[in-house]
Amino acid sequence: MVFGLQGLEVTGRAAGAASSAPWRATYAPQAAPLKAAVFPQAVHLQPPNLSEGEPPLALQLSLRGSLHLLEKKGIMVLLLYFGLSLLAAVQSSTIKNCHPGCHCEVESFGLFDSFSLTRVDCRGLGPSTDMPITIPLDTAHLDLSSNAMGPLSDTMLSGPGYTTLISLDLSSNHITKLSPNALSKLRYLETLDLSHNNLASLTSSCFSGLPLAEVDLSHNSFQEFDINVFATKVNGEPVSVDLSHNKLSSVSTTLHGKVLHIQTLNLSANRLSDVPRLAGLPLRYLNLDGNPIVQIKEGAFALLKDLVYLSISGLHELQEIESHSFKGLQSLQVLDLSNNHKLKALSPAVFSGLDSLQELNLSGSGVVSLPNNMLAHLPSIKSITLGRGIQCWRTQKQGQFHPQLGQVQHNEVLNCNVEGIVL
Repeated sequence: MVFGLQGLEVTGRAAGAASSAPWRATYAPQAAPLKAAVFPQAVHLQPPNLSEGEPPLALQLSLRGSLHLLEKKGIMVLLLYFGLSLLAAVQSSTIKNCHPGCHCEVESFGLFDSFSLTRVDCRGLGPSTDMPITIPLDTAHLDLSSNAMGPLSDTMLSGPGYTTLISLDLSSNHITKLSPNALSKLRYLETLDLSHNNLASLTSSCFSGLPLAEVDLSHNSFQEFDINVFATKVNGEPVSVDLSHNKLSSVSTTLHGKVLHIQTLNLSANRLSDVPRLAGLPLRYLNLDGNPIVQIKEGAFALLKDLVYLSISGLHELQEIESHSFKGLQSLQVLDLSNNHKLKALSPAVFSGLDSLQELNLSGSGVVSLPNNMLAHLPSIKSITLGRGIQCWRTQKQGQFHPQLGQVQHNEVLNCNVEGIVL
């Protein structure tokens, strides 16, 4: 038996006729090229010109069974060949449309891999690379980091394939300036990484019309920043902004009637000496760690009614938190005041208005004890961490039987993991 992509062949002789001419059964795909999923084929039985008559019945039946089996195997081979051909075509097409210095990869997902995204990695091509870089037309994720691009002009991101981008990494590129229309063609862009550059300012329209959901501006040279730059977003979806590790001494929000949808804001490791006025932002997460703030004043976080997580850790100059400083934070659940070494004491009124607070972290700070009436201001508190690894939990302490109520009264206390400490 011969088995291959070009055809199948079986030969045999009639029983008891050793000198007779052989029978040959062949299965072969037609020579016509493959089209779609149609596989024309023919099965031929080629008897020799025998003078002795027809071959025995047993041989005929054997040939028929063999031909049926061979036909099934042949179709399987053709299907496998066709599938491999398609895969090779996709791979070659992806490589063909990819810049020689980049790595392009197609990611399939969904039912029967019905959807695909192209991910292109062009990191570290060097400053001599001409922009825009050639990328596949359906590119969704593009990494252009570490290419020493310098100022970003209007044409550097305007080539074919850029209009379908969902995420773009421009980090570590020595970018000093962003032209007003540098990103204007990226109408589907959701994630933008501009970290580790030399940006000091942005034009008010640089993000105009973009459906941004996440923007990383950390490790730049901003000294002042107006959050209003995000007011030109095209949709009302929430956005996360990282401005950590800059030189910020001022952050402002000049809304002028516009709505900002910033829910996450990271301002850690800057030069802020006061809590910035962020009233009106629908923030749920705010990080002010590592700033030289000396005092947190009354009403510092006013009108941030949606805030859930507030981190004010590692403020090495912080000495005082005034009463009612957290007033208005009605949704706050986690407050991190850890590693504030100069903060020695907190009055009960500091926590006034924190009705939803569940976790309070004072570890690594100068606060080693809390007021006895602490729980009166924190009705939802579940855990407090203070001192050197001292953890306290809210529990109920059984009291005495109350004759008028006819039941035992329970007093809520904070029990700590260090013996002898009960607040």
